[in-house]
Amino acid sequence: IRKLSDIQQALNCGADKVAINTQAIKTPDFIRAAAQVFGSQCIVVSIEAKKKSDGSWQAYVDNGREPTGVDVVEWAQQAQQLGAGEIIVTSIDAEGTKKGFDIDLNLAIEKAVSIPVIACGGAGNSQHIETLLTSTNVDAVALASVLHYEILEVAALKAELLKQKIEVRS
Repeated sequence: IRKLSDIQQALNCGADKVAINTQAIKTPDFIRAAAQVFGSQCIVVSIEAKKKSDGSWQAYVDNGREPTGVDVVEWAQQAQQLGAGEIIVTSIDAEGTKKGFDIDLNLAIEKAVSIPVIACGGAGNSQHIETLLTSTNVDAVALASVLHYEILEVAALKAELLKQKIEVRS
């Protein structure tokens, strides 16, 4: 997604929302323009975060390959101010490890903004998801490889989360 017409094309193809990372960081006013045209509920800012030695996180672009020098928490706040309706945060450090989510990262983001936060990166089992959802106030979890490679099954995962009194969509 690099221009407003890309968003329109995605919506015309049936998307409800679009996630924007690289273009948002390169041109922050793109978030404002997109939210004004399509509504904040449509604009999700995707943040790829890598922990720095001082304990803070730096935003990356280009699928997590290029550091930006931008502080992740400050960027989440700015994205919200510019009109993003949601934030999806991916921990580069946890992504693909199947060792659990970066709880500290997700806590920092969800405490810094009032818009919904979606956590991504690190799930390897249902306990990782339960731990994230009981340790933070993130609004949702994005899962990929654990579903693609049938490590977890959606119905069984939902049943387990419900058993733990964690709200899930039906």
